[in-house]
Amino acid sequence: MPRYVVRYGSLRQLGVFNTSRDESLLRGAQVIARTKRGLESGEVLCEANERAEADLKNAEGGQILRTMSADDSNDLSRLRASERHEFEFCHQAINNLKLEMQLIDVEHVFGGERVVIYYISENRVDFRELVKVLAAEFQTRIEMRQIGVRDEAKLLADYGDCGKPVCCNTHLSEMPPVSMKMAKLQKATLDPTKISGRCGRLKCCLRYEFDTYEELQKDLPPIGASILTGNGKATVLAHEILASQVLVQMEDMRRVLVDSTDILSVLGG
Repeated sequence: MPRYVVRYGSLRQLGVFNTSRDESLLRGAQVIARTKRGLESGEVLCEANERAEADLKNAEGGQILRTMSADDSNDLSRLRASERHEFEFCHQAINNLKLEMQLIDVEHVFGGERVVIYYISENRVDFRELVKVLAAEFQTRIEMRQIGVRDEAKLLADYGDCGKPVCCNTHLSEMPPVSMKMAKLQKATLDPTKISGRCGRLKCCLRYEFDTYEELQKDLPPIGASILTGNGKATVLAHEILASQVLVQMEDMRRVLVDSTDILSVLGG
């Protein structure tokens, strides 16, 4: 039976799902699937080929039960509307109990098996009383899930500075670590306000081309090295990695750009 990559849940998780019948599904198909959390709505992204399954080897999957019907769609709309009430009730309960936590989102799983409460807190929170209050109100299992600021952006953010939907809320299945080294190597501005995403952390897109920059940089002599060119000796001052060039200072103190193919030898550094 065909297998598909499906995106589901408020955190837009990805998983490889089996079909209950030998049916063909198109990209973008809305489906009802069973996960370990219960019955959920999801979106088919593609058929699960070997590469997709390798990339998602640790992702949790499940089974696609059916394509979403008109009744399912109506039920989902009613559920999303009820989540607004559930959020307000949960927020009020947190205030009444004086808990040191910030409520971020409330997700009611489609099948009604549970309500997931997403929150941020710097300290450990005793939410046992809160769970009792919410379970009595919602008449279902309550799951408390502590998240970080990057997950908060994944839940709430819409568009990035590039004008496109934020990556964490679209195609990223996991959020890789990003460092200032990546910004420096790509000669991005180091102004925190311009290289920080909606979460306040360094933008995930700084990670995308970093490996390419590192690989290309290996073909260039290190900064400070003495090199021999067709026009004489020079000292490397900086790299223009994508152009495969180096900024050098010649013996007569002129500063010029030299193509890597014009470097005859590296004398030392």
